Amino acid sequence: MSDASTAQPIVDIFGEVLFDCFPGSRRVLGGAPFNIAWHLRAFGAAPRLISAVGDDPQGEQVRRAMQDWGMDTSTLQTDPDHATGEVRVMLDDGEPTYEIIPDRAFDHIRAVDLPPAGELLYHGTLALRSPVSAATLSTLEARGHGIRFLDVNLRDPWWSADATRGLLQDADWVKLNRSELALLADGSGSNDADDAQLTALASAFLAQHGLTGLVVTLGGDGALALGRETAPVRVAPAPALAVKDTVGAGDAFASVLILGIIRGWPLEATLERAQSFASRIVEQHGATAADPALYRHYLDQWGI
Repeated sequence: MSDASTAQPIVDIFGEVLFDCFPGSRRVLGGAPFNIAWHLRAFGAAPRLISAVGDDPQGEQVRRAMQDWGMDTSTLQTDPDHATGEVRVMLDDGEPTYEIIPDRAFDHIRAVDLPPAGELLYHGTLALRSPVSAATLSTLEARGHGIRFLDVNLRDPWWSADATRGLLQDADWVKLNRSELALLADGSGSNDADDAQLTALASAFLAQHGLTGLVVTLGGDGALALGRETAPVRVAPAPALAVKDTVGAGDAFASVLILGIIRGWPLEATLERAQSFASRIVEQHGATAADPALYRHYLDQWGI
């Protein structure tokens, strides 16, 4: 991997790093923040993963994988009292369900030795289930970032509507899925909304929370995006995808959204590129791959 740290703004990625444990003893490094940081590094950006692993073989594996991929490990903490994160993944026709093991290292990210703020701060919602990590995120936000990107990921029982709406008030860009939009839209949303109703709901949601941009992922129907000064844009995946599993598709999508934001791409181009890369990820097992060739086509096509 080439050194891109001086070529791109620093992106702070806050939250969980963990192992997705699949049937048959297969273990894959994951966690939305980790996956996004991994992809951004491959796309030539300079992500800093602010997270924690245990003082265990799994934690050492995380650190070694990041180093081998050319990622910055200076903000990856080691927690001697809590094990590295783990999620048990069950697949039903390629669709995942998750058992997220509680009280792991990423629940205890500490507000110590934090670097100066980067240009963009990304975080999800899962790592905020713990008061320790939630307090650290508040410390990070108080340092100031040019752009704040919230990736909503509502996993029962680790979320509340009130807390998530509070996070929305601090965000500039938000990514969520159709169901999450319906849940958070003050009871005015519906999973059965047609295209016009969905667009109207998303527009009202964007205005209500004073967002710069909003992206609603629609599974097999693609995605909808709109900005404060940008007309709504819709994209759909290619019609004949050889789907192996959808684990990490949303993270692949989010990584290219962030790339488009920091590079100043038009919203329509950003959304199309994000959909293209997410469609490629569902054609493999797992959310990431330690193969630069996976990214080379996109680097050439996007002129990076």
